[in-house]
Amino acid sequence: MMKKIALSCIVTSLTVSALAAPAALAQPRTDQGEVRKEMRAGNVLSLREIERRVVDPLKAQGQEYLGPAYDSTAMAYRLKFIKDGRVTFVDVDARTGRILQRSR
Repeated sequence: MMKKIALSCIVTSLTVSALAAPAALAQPRTDQGEVRKEMRAGNVLSLREIERRVVDPLKAQGQEYLGPAYDSTAMAYRLKFIKDGRVTFVDVDARTGRILQRSR
């Protein structure tokens, strides 16, 4: 009898967990979604525009562009470059395209 009750509790618990999981996954807040929303509202520049302003000049200096990341809290892009085995991060204000800082 105890085994049936324990098994019933486990099945119920798993069922509730399975039903709750899709709801939690259905509404993730992603930086990619945030940047799209801000771009549509005209609050930030597109990644293409940021890359045109920042990446092209650094490529001319021999930097290899590795890719971007977006921070929705800071409203900034972080662009990653490498040259001679040294990685450099360039933080760019997504609203203005202005370079905020470079770090190694």
